[in-house]
Amino acid sequence: MKLKHIIYTLLIVGFGAFIAYRITSNKNKNDDSKDKGGKNKTTNVAGIVVQPQTFDNNLSLSGSIEANEQVEIRSEVSGIVEGIYFNEGSNVSKGQLLFKVNDLELRAQLGQATTKENLASENERRAKLLLQKEAISEEEYDVARADLKSAQAQSQLIKAQIAKTSVKAPFSGKIGLRSISPGAYITPAVLVAKLVNIGKLKITFSIPEKYANQVRVNSNLSFTVAGSNEEFVAKIYAIEPEVEISTRTLQVRAIAENKDGKLLPGTFANVELPLDIIKDAIVVPSEAIIPVQNGKKVFISNNGKAKEVMVETATRTDASILVLSGLKAGDTLITSGVMSLKNDAPVKVKVK
Repeated sequence: MKLKHIIYTLLIVGFGAFIAYRITSNKNKNDDSKDKGGKNKTTNVAGIVVQPQTFDNNLSLSGSIEANEQVEIRSEVSGIVEGIYFNEGSNVSKGQLLFKVNDLELRAQLGQATTKENLASENERRAKLLLQKEAISEEEYDVARADLKSAQAQSQLIKAQIAKTSVKAPFSGKIGLRSISPGAYITPAVLVAKLVNIGKLKITFSIPEKYANQVRVNSNLSFTVAGSNEEFVAKIYAIEPEVEISTRTLQVRAIAENKDGKLLPGTFANVELPLDIIKDAIVVPSEAIIPVQNGKKVFISNNGKAKEVMVETATRTDASILVLSGLKAGDTLITSGVMSLKNDAPVKVKVK
């Protein structure tokens, strides 16, 4: 009986020792795991000490190039095209005759109206003499004078219609491809050609509303176009007086010389708009910025640990970004491995 109790006691002690061994073994493994890849491991990262500097604030934007003046050439009257007096794709001068619509019927109407006008003029003259002799009443003279005015107005109306049959260039420029031929019947709905003035070109673009007070009329900007490395210069001459509510942007327009014709209306422009020069600006590498749901954040090193800091940014260049708030001079900014960092993670920073 004593032997049986001894055996049971040994089994219980052995089983307890086994459980204690397993608990100790698992704890050691967990500690090793933390040392190898857990939150207690120190991460080697690169960083910089934030220093204030002078920042030339340039805003990169997309714009569109438009002709200085552009108009669709159409006829104001319907009729047969009598003659076309321009070459497609050529330069034309202001006031130059472009095409003529047949006006024979209108001239016949003018002859008829002129005859009526002459008769009304003679009747008015006679009525005036009779009124002076008190042979007719003032009312009868007023009727004769009204008939004359009506006849004169009719003649002027027909002359205006005849003038519209000669279509002239409203300004100097280059005329495009025509869509009519001599002898064709034309109406005001028919587009004859487009006339554009490309000696100067307009560049239209929009800027975020927060930069609105930094843009001024008569300031210069530079721009490039696709397919060319040449940099062109334009001058701002007009700014929209209100911000577009749907986009929260302000529309700006500049004008550029195009005497050599290298630029074409309708193309896109990559605009570089210089803003105010900022002294003591905080500028950091773009790779240090982490986009998050509520804005942007960075990590700085604080007593050997990574600290998460929310920042407000502004202008961005190819390699850096302007920080408006969140960082201060002397902060050690972490610039590598930021996507895998957690707040309060141990870090060892190699300052560049």
